[in-house]
Amino acid sequence: MMRLMLLAALAAMSCSASSQVANDGTFDARARALDGDTVAVDFRLLGVDAFERRQMCERRDGCWSCGKAAQDLPAKLLRSKTAKIKLTSSSTYGRPVATVTIDGHDLGERLISAGLAVPEAQYLRGDPGRAARYEAAFAQAKARKTGALAGRWIEPSKWRRGERLQCERPPAN
Repeated sequence: MMRLMLLAALAAMSCSASSQVANDGTFDARARALDGDTVAVDFRLLGVDAFERRQMCERRDGCWSCGKAAQDLPAKLLRSKTAKIKLTSSSTYGRPVATVTIDGHDLGERLISAGLAVPEAQYLRGDPGRAARYEAAFAQAKARKTGALAGRWIEPSKWRRGERLQCERPPAN
C-alpha cells in the first residue's frame, strides 16, 4: 500500500463517520509539521500495495526504479488537482486508511493499471466492486506488460521483508 501526505484540514473535511473518524469530523493520526501553519498526515490507500520508494524492478535492459515511478505517478496526478479523500474505519501501520479519487478516477486503480502496485483483495472484502475493478486492472496491466509487470519484480510486502532481485544485490567480492 502507498503513503500519501495530506494537509490535516483537508483530510478532516473529507471524513465520514466511522469507528476511527468521530462524528465531528476528527480522527486520530500521526502528524508532522511542514512549517508553522501546515500540518501533514500520512495515510495508506485501501486495498493497494505499491512498490516501495527504493524498490527496483527488472527489465531486459536491467534494473529500474519502479518504486520511484510508483511515487511519481500520484505526485503527478495530485499536482494542482483537488483530491477527494474518503477515510475508512481501518488503520494499518498506525496510519489511517483511505480511498482517493482525482478527477473521478480512483488513485489505487490508476496505480494498479500502470503496473506500479498490486491489489490487496483481503482488505477489500467489504467493497466487492472495488475489489473486482482492482483485479481487472491488474489482469489488464499484466496482459499489457505495463510498468513493473513488463519484467521481473518482487511483491512490495516481500521486498519490505528483505527479498531482493539479483540486480538489487551488491556485487560479491
